[in-house]
Amino acid sequence: MPMPTSVKTSSDYPIPETMQAWVLGDPGQLTLEDKPVPSPARAEVLVRIDAVAICATDLEIIHHGPPAQIKGGQPFNKGFTPGHEYMGTVVALGPGVDEYAIGERVTVEIHAGCGQCKRCRQGMYTSCHNYGKNYGDVDKGHRANGFTTDGGFCEYQVNNINTLVHVDDTMSDEEATLVVTAGTAMYGLTELGGLVAGESVVVTGPGPIGLLGVAVAKALGAQPVILTGTRDNRLEIGRKLGADHVINVRKEDPVEAVRRLTEGKGVDYVVECSAAANAVNEAAQMVNRGGKICLAAFPHEAPPVDIAHLVRNNIYIYGIRGEGKTATHRAEAFMRQKRFDATLIHTHTFDMEDLPEALRYAKDRVEDAIKVVVKNKHAQQQQVAAE
Repeated sequence: MPMPTSVKTSSDYPIPETMQAWVLGDPGQLTLEDKPVPSPARAEVLVRIDAVAICATDLEIIHHGPPAQIKGGQPFNKGFTPGHEYMGTVVALGPGVDEYAIGERVTVEIHAGCGQCKRCRQGMYTSCHNYGKNYGDVDKGHRANGFTTDGGFCEYQVNNINTLVHVDDTMSDEEATLVVTAGTAMYGLTELGGLVAGESVVVTGPGPIGLLGVAVAKALGAQPVILTGTRDNRLEIGRKLGADHVINVRKEDPVEAVRRLTEGKGVDYVVECSAAANAVNEAAQMVNRGGKICLAAFPHEAPPVDIAHLVRNNIYIYGIRGEGKTATHRAEAFMRQKRFDATLIHTHTFDMEDLPEALRYAKDRVEDAIKVVVKNKHAQQQQVAAE
C-alpha cells in the first residue's frame, strides 16, 4: 500500500510498496522475502537502511532466541526480521514530525521506551517495563528494533524520533554503524561515574564493545587504560585506540599484571566485556576498594561470584543494557571530532543479499573478522545517480 496522506514524502526518495527483508524461521534459518514497507506513525520516521553492522547479539538471537522477545516468547517462525546496528537516510516523516528532514543521514539506537512506565520516566528506556509485550501493536509505545520489533536486515524500517542520531557527512556509512557500539561503551562509563579523567580503567575483552570502550575511556581522559584479552592482534588494535597497557591473559595472570601496573592498588573502574566464566571475580580482584565494575557482556551460564569479597571491599557492580540514556549522541560527537578512529574495528563489508555469508564471517571470526557490515545496493545506486 502507498504511504498514508498524513506521511510526508519526497519525489527525491521514491518509496516502493514492498521491500526485500531477511526473515527468521527456525533457529539459524534466514530467508529473503518480500515484506510491505512500513509506514511511520506519529513521532516516527521511515529510514532507508543503507548499512548494518552485525553484532554478537544478532547471532545469539538468530541461533538461540534471547534476548529477542516477540509476543512475550521466542522470535522463531513469527515473521521477524533481526538486525539492530543500522544507519541510513530519512525518507518519510510521520504526522507532526519536524525534528528531522527527508534526506538527512542518521544512525539509530535500538530502544524507544514506552515513555509511560517508571523506568522510561527516569530516562532508563533500555529498561522499559513494557519490553517485548507489544510486537505488532506498538500503540503502547515501546519499540526495540531487532529485538521486539522488526530490525534492520532489510531495506526500510520505522524508527521513533527519539532513537535517531544525526550523522555528520564526514562519517562513512560503515563508520556510522559503529556509533551504537561506541554508545554502549559510553553508557557503561557514564553509569560508572561519567567523569573518568585521571581515573584508572581496565577493559576486559577486546571485542567491538571492549575496543571502543578503550577508545571512549581514553577520550574521557582516563589514565591509565588497561586492556586484557587473548589475541595479540586485537590487543594491538586496542593500543591504537588508546590503551596504555595491554595484557594477554594466556601469557600472564591478568589480576597480578593489573596490580603490578597500579603499584598494588588496583584500578578505579573495570568495564567487563568478555563474558568469561570467572570475569566478575577477576574484575573484583582488579578493582580497588570502593571501586566500580560495569558488566556489559552476556555470559552463557550463571557464573559463581565471591559476594563476600564484594561486600568486604565495598565494590559496586552495574549492569547495562544497550546504549541507554542517549549515550549514542555523546559517542557520535566524539567520533565526529575524530577523538578516536572507530573504523579500526571494521574489518569486512558484504552486500545485504549476502547476509548469510556475512553472518558466517562474524560468527566464526573468518579472517579475524571483528565488525562485519552489510550494505544495501539501492542506497549506493541512488548516490551514484545523484552524482
